Amino acid sequence: MHPFQHINAPNLSTAIKLLGQPETAAIAGGTDLLAELKRRIKKPRCLVNLKLIPGMNRIHLNKNLSIGPLVTLAEIEQHPKILKKYPILHQAVSLAATPQLRNMGTTGGNLCQHPRCWYYRSPLFPCWLKGGKKCFAMNGENKYHAILGGEICNAVHPSDLAPVFMALDASVQVIGPKGRRNISLEDLYRIPNKDRRQMTVLRSDELITEIHVPAPSKKSKGIFLKAMERKTWSFALVSVAAQLSLDGDYISEARLVLGGVAPIPWRAKEAEEMLRGDRISEEVIKSAGIAAVKNVKPLKDNEYKVALTKGLVERALIQLINVTQPFRADSGLKP
Repeated sequence: MHPFQHINAPNLSTAIKLLGQPETAAIAGGTDLLAELKRRIKKPRCLVNLKLIPGMNRIHLNKNLSIGPLVTLAEIEQHPKILKKYPILHQAVSLAATPQLRNMGTTGGNLCQHPRCWYYRSPLFPCWLKGGKKCFAMNGENKYHAILGGEICNAVHPSDLAPVFMALDASVQVIGPKGRRNISLEDLYRIPNKDRRQMTVLRSDELITEIHVPAPSKKSKGIFLKAMERKTWSFALVSVAAQLSLDGDYISEARLVLGGVAPIPWRAKEAEEMLRGDRISEEVIKSAGIAAVKNVKPLKDNEYKVALTKGLVERALIQLINVTQPFRADSGLKP
């Protein structure tokens, strides 16, 4: 591991000032960063510890939900009111990591973690995301890589919480040298490009200070499904976060966000449009599954993700609809 200085930041202003210095990185739970340090993927000269900053590890749930970035995944999982009001978030957290990692990993860190692409994680490959000239996954081993949005970088965003927060229309409060700003989860993530070799719009001297989640309507229900290579914890091959609002037999609102298929959490907007305002039927659900994979561009080893994504979207919608309303024999949907 490359030698570094470790500094405890007593407050946000000190942390922001320190992060403005070159070769400096923030650390909280450290479940992602420490692995990068050990592999010498990152070589900061200074680590700024955020865990002593007051107020960053609070959960506030009244009408809406507010989660501090230092709240651990285990704390979300064990919160009884979150389980009751936001079951989709509880589902995602419980699948996000092993119990040991959920005790250490923070919400902010989960949203901002770096990809598990083996070319990015290996110090032997100067991949594009690390400043190299090309994405080695394009013509290399790409079983776990992107089928959507992978033009320059084909790594997939590994967060399980990000698709759920996006499906819930959440936003983050960010602080930096120029003050505070609020960013929707959808705007927080951007496909990497030549001017920004990262998957978020955050600058190196900015920190997430809060995640805001609006209260879901009484007619709204959500579900998170995750396809994994092992039955126990692993990163998603494909995941689906679905949030629907039903008005009788009709879908009044729909948000579908895919994980494990793109460099960012991917909103399946064509599938949402297919569902929104339509009557519940097996045909509509199948059409939404097809729309979710309409523009895919699989690589040589990951074409299986196309059928997996389509099937997982259909399964999520069927399960969600059967939960939100009584099963009708004439619906054509299997309970």
